[in-house]
Parts: sequence; C-alpha cells; structure tokens
Amino acid sequence: MVQSTGTTMTTTTKAVFSALDTAKTQVYHFKAIVIAGMGFFTDAYDLFCITAVTKLLGRLYYPDPAGKAPGKLPDNVNNAITGVALCGTLAGQLFFGWLGDRLGRKKVYGITLVTMVGCAVASGLSLGSTPQSVVATLCFFRFWLGFGIGGDYPLSAVIMSEYANQRTRGGFIAAVFAMQGFGILVAGLVAMTISKLFLIKYDAPSFQQSPTLSAQRQGDFVWRIVLMLGAVPAAATYYWRMKMPETARFTALVEGNHAKAAADMRKVLDADIAAGEGGQVESSSLSSSPSWNRQNQPYGLFSKEFAARHGMHLLGTTTTWFLLDVAFYTMNLTQKDVYSAAGILPKASRMNAIQEVYEVAKSMFLVALFATVPGYWFTVFLIDRIGRFVIQLGGFLLMSIFMAIVGGLYTKLRGYQCTTSKTGFCGGHPGEFAALYGLTFFFANFGPNSTTFIVPAELFPARFRSTCHGISAAAGKAGAVVGAFWIQNYTVGGDGRKVRDVLIALAAVNFLGFLFTFLVPETRGRSLEEISGDDQIYAANGTNNNGEDEEKKKAAAAAASVDYSNSVVETIV
Repeated sequence: MVQSTGTTMTTTTKAVFSALDTAKTQVYHFKAIVIAGMGFFTDAYDLFCITAVTKLLGRLYYPDPAGKAPGKLPDNVNNAITGVALCGTLAGQLFFGWLGDRLGRKKVYGITLVTMVGCAVASGLSLGSTPQSVVATLCFFRFWLGFGIGGDYPLSAVIMSEYANQRTRGGFIAAVFAMQGFGILVAGLVAMTISKLFLIKYDAPSFQQSPTLSAQRQGDFVWRIVLMLGAVPAAATYYWRMKMPETARFTALVEGNHAKAAADMRKVLDADIAAGEGGQVESSSLSSSPSWNRQNQPYGLFSKEFAARHGMHLLGTTTTWFLLDVAFYTMNLTQKDVYSAAGILPKASRMNAIQEVYEVAKSMFLVALFATVPGYWFTVFLIDRIGRFVIQLGGFLLMSIFMAIVGGLYTKLRGYQCTTSKTGFCGGHPGEFAALYGLTFFFANFGPNSTTFIVPAELFPARFRSTCHGISAAAGKAGAVVGAFWIQNYTVGGDGRKVRDVLIALAAVNFLGFLFTFLVPETRGRSLEEISGDDQIYAANGTNNNGEDEEKKKAAAAAASVDYSNSVVETIV
C-alpha cells in the first residue's frame, strides 16, 4: 500500500489519465460522439432552419400594400428573427460554460437539452392577433431556444475532449462538431419535404400571375412545422445523455474524488483498473479528499497567474472565433439573398410563397451537401495528422482569398438585371459564382469553423475548461450578432454594390483571423494535462507541509505506482 496520501492521489490520477490518453478507440467513444453530436445536429437545425422560412414569413405577415412585389420582412424584423437566437446562444454559452465547471458537465447537460426541446416546440406555436405579436412571441421563444443551444457548445466540446484518447482527440471533437453540418443539411431537407407536400396539396399561381393567391394561407403551417421538428432529435437523445457518467477529469481534478473517477472510467471503457495484489493501489483505498480542488485552487480565473499562463491563449481563441463567426454567420444568414445572384434560385415574383420555401431550402441543401458537410469531415480525418494550427491558418487564408475574388468580381459573376431570366440576372457566370461561394463554405468548415470549437476544449485547465470554452464561443456568437444585426442590413435589399462591399469587408475580416491564429498554440499529440499545465500542478502538490519533496517519497511508492500504471494501460490497451 502506498504510504503517502498526497503521492497516492497524484500517482492514481496520473495513471487514470494515462489510461484515458492511451486507450484504444472503443464503442463508447463512438457512442459519446453520437450523443454529444446529436445536440449539435439540433443546434444547427434550429439556428439555420429559420433561413428557409423567413421569406415565407414576409409574404404572409408583411405583404406589399401596392401589390407590386412579394411581401418581405422589414429589415429590423428580419434581423430580429434571424439574430435573436444568436443573442440567446451567447448568453447560454457564458452561463452554462461557467455552470459546467461548478456543478459538473453531466448535471448541466440535461438542462440544456430540455430547454432546447421545449423552446423549439414553443417557437412553432407562436401565436398572436397581429403580425407584430406573432413575431414578438417567436423572438421570445427563439431567444430561449438559443440559450439552451449555447450550453451545448462548451459542454459537448469539453465532454468529448475529456473522454477521448490523446491520439484521436481532435478527430473525436471534430466529429461532434461535424454534426452541425448534418443539422444544416437536414434543415434544408426537412423544409424541402414539408413545403413540397404542401405544394402538392395547396398549389397556387406565382406572384406575377396573382399577387393575392400566391401567398397561400396554409403556408402558416409550413414554417411552424419546420421549426417544431427541431425538438425531435434533441428529445431522442435525452435518455442517453442522462446515462453518461461524469468525465473522469472533472471528477478527479475539480471534485477531487479519485476513486469515483477510476470507477467511472472503468465503466465507460469496459476496463478493470482496480487491483489489490503486488502492492497495487485499490480503488477503495483512494481518498475522496483532493490534495487540491476548487476550495484550494493554485490560482483563479481572474488571477495574474492565469493571465500569465493562459491570457494570450484566451485572447487567441476569442478573437479568432469572433472574426470567424462575423464572416460565417453573415454568409449563412444572408445566403438566401445571394442564391439568385449565383443563379440557383428563381426570381421571387416567379414563385408562390410555399414554392419559394422549397427553392430556398433546396439551395441551402445543395450548398450544405457539396460544400459545408465535406469541409467538416475533411477536418475530422485530417486534424490529428496535420494539426489544428495549419488547418485554421489555411482555412482563414483561403476564405479570405475566395471572398475577395467573389467580392471583386461580384457584378461580373452575377450579371446584369433582366426580365428574361428566371433568376432575374443575365450575362453572368453562375457556375463560377456557385463554385467560389461553395469553396468559401468548404474552407470555413475545413478550417476555423471547426478548429475554433476544438482548441478551447484542450488549452485550459480542467477547472476552467468549460468556462473558457464558453467565453470563446460567446465571443464567436458576438461576431454572429454583428453579422445578423449590422452587416445583414447591407444585403437584404439585394443591392449589388452593397453585397460586393460586404464580401470584400468579410475577406479583410478573415485575414485578421489569419493573423490572430498565431496566438493559438498547436495542441496535437499532447495530453490535456500537459497542454493546460495541470501536470505541473500535480508536481507542485507533491510537496508536503514540512517541505519534503515528492522525490523523497518516490522510493517508498515506486513499486506500487509503476505496477498500477502498467496495469491500467495494459487493461485499456
């Protein structure tokens, strides 16, 4: 039996984490990806399905009194509907990120899911006697929907990083985030399917043929059904989320319960790490009182030491995520305004209200299928081979280049306005436009949109990991809010000059992201404890009150610690 409690706990903790880091990929790793990933699937569905139905809301609730053009949402209403969920997400990332470090990842995980399910259903039930009251109710529930979504960002990333092994950690976290791509894809598919079913039953003339009849009143059910279906995948994974044990790293490093950490790891990885022969440490002998925990922290989040150790890291993760989301969410929220210019969406006056939902959703689906989703999975397969830094740096640079090209050649690529083309533009190059626009999405996802999510889950100490990820993610959503409430004002009218200027400005934003990436270190191939500096804290806490160094006790504990560590690694591997 190990004679020193402090040394026992240090040795045991290192052995547990060594086992996690060297474990072979197992069924539970994939199960965790699916459970955490379905949250992100739901997040993306809920945030981006609104893109498919905002034009429908304009036709139904804000028709043109003169009947000269299809109804459209006023700019402030459009920005509120598309952006209010992002405001909620920002608040949720900060709150649930902090709560995840206080109460534990698992305890908070179920709260976020219940919030998402309830508010997704309530969004579709938004009622009122006037357009203003319907929009106000919708915005209220979408804010709280975003609040629940926000909690999923830090919790899912941190849970996956703390469960994953060292060799494939980046790919596992990226796989969770890649479910966002499928969420966008399915949002387009669901909107296409629902609108097509209603079109079969309730077809109507185009706006050109009949301004009044083109806005089918049954369209009011279309947008509600599309929004409410976002509750289904979240509800389906609730049970499995509640069955997940707390991560061993939180249990050992934050709560200080080393025995429970070992037991939880043994359950999820199907490994028996307890032993009682040959001087090995038994789980029952491990103290649940930590040598340090949240009551006895070496330094706090707002301390000078944290600033010295991780201040530049946090600056790097927040600025790069902010700059990325300014561009990424502006592109996603305004893509409905770019589709016609790219030649993939008919002119609004040539469609009825529900048909427009179908065409916007189809365009959204195609962009996701051929550009967004492949980018995510390129990251999954390559991030542990070429590293986070290279992918983020290259992604920002290529996004900047492609946006600059599209912006500089916007008028030539789009063509001139005409009445003979179904898209409303003639003489352009829609194929080249669509390819360049798609490549921008591809390198966003095979680039900073993935890495800005992954790196904050690896850089920081366990007791701050969820909080710092939440801060980084909230900075990103602040960028998304800038895109939704400010930049989007320049694109909703379809003014070619303004759209061109926005694209060039976003190219400059991406180049700033390229520069700020140099503040973020590479994390590939190292353990979370090495990256965050927690391993140095173990060593510091190996010294007792009389100033005896851990090295002086090592001889007494050597046989036990070595045998125990070998036992853990051999069992897992």
